[in-house]
Amino acid sequence: MSLTARTKAAKLNETRRRIEYWRATRPHRHAPMPPALWQAAVAAAREHGLYATTRALHIDYGALKKRLDAVGAEPSAGPMFVEIPPAKLAAAGYLIEIVGPRGTIRIHAPALALEQIAALTFVAWGAQ
Repeated sequence: MSLTARTKAAKLNETRRRIEYWRATRPHRHAPMPPALWQAAVAAAREHGLYATTRALHIDYGALKKRLDAVGAEPSAGPMFVEIPPAKLAAAGYLIEIVGPRGTIRIHAPALALEQIAALTFVAWGAQ
């Protein structure tokens, strides 16, 4: 086992021990798990996977998945705009790569107008 794998396993075991301690000392059986423990569980799920983490920590799969999805849904910085003068574009043609939440779209268009490329991008991306 490599040093990195041992470190990851040690972090997972530490999180498991923290959750077990919380379970042993919680005020009542249905007390909600503290946010700090959920954050540690989400971090472990990112490293080890959702199923392996829920098995190791003995926590609910659906609850951890919901928190993992919520963390992954945080808004990004948004699209960036780059202006390229049309004279330079017309000579070389277009190779446009769009990276977004649905994946990557690559468009090679040697002789299209900018309006046509914009329309093609919206159609390919699924925008209305």
